[in-house]
Amino acid sequence: MARYAEIQRALETAIFSGDWPPGARVPSEQELLKQYRCSRMTVNKALSALAASGLIVRRRRSGSFVATPEAEKNVLQISDTEDEVVREGKSYRMELLSSKVRKSTAQDSAHLGVPVGTRVLALTCAHFADDRPILFEHRLINLVAVPSAEKVDFSGQSPGNWLLAKVPWSEAEHHIRARNASAEVAAALDIKKGDACLVVERRTQHVSQFITHVMLFYPGQSYHLVARFNPSGG
Repeated sequence: MARYAEIQRALETAIFSGDWPPGARVPSEQELLKQYRCSRMTVNKALSALAASGLIVRRRRSGSFVATPEAEKNVLQISDTEDEVVREGKSYRMELLSSKVRKSTAQDSAHLGVPVGTRVLALTCAHFADDRPILFEHRLINLVAVPSAEKVDFSGQSPGNWLLAKVPWSEAEHHIRARNASAEVAAALDIKKGDACLVVERRTQHVSQFITHVMLFYPGQSYHLVARFNPSGG
């Protein structure tokens, strides 16, 4: 592996691990020269590759910084649950139902685009508004991409909010569908098994590496989606 590629990979690891969150300053070229004992051209090539991939932003006279991802831009916007609840003047809380580090199954691997047996963190959570369950979350985090997630105590913070604050991403996709509640989902949302749910399936990635896959289940009778548009596409 070329020397610049080794440096690039080391810096990527620091970013994906959460050690350098979005907005954090990347060591200067001079600092990297001393640390890796290489030429300025080699360091510049590594930083240029990171900038080209969207991981960092380089600013003249200021240095390089970990890129801050923009909010997703979709016709149907799904708001942050906590923000949405607070805007309605209600109290929010989240309950961690399960957390397990394990090897990925064939289904996990299909969701995350990783080989079977890759280490993942599987989480299930319930979100509440005024102590009423409004959302059941099942999330997988790729621990190869985000190893620091294994040490996080998610009993006190939303996994989605933590990932957004700590781990940059370059692309996201989601699918919206209707689904009948399983026994697990029904118990978490205090509804009947088989009741209709609005389900949002989403996964995020950086370049070719998937970071997380999440299934969000909302009670069907409590939610609707609205999109406004005009003939010009606005």
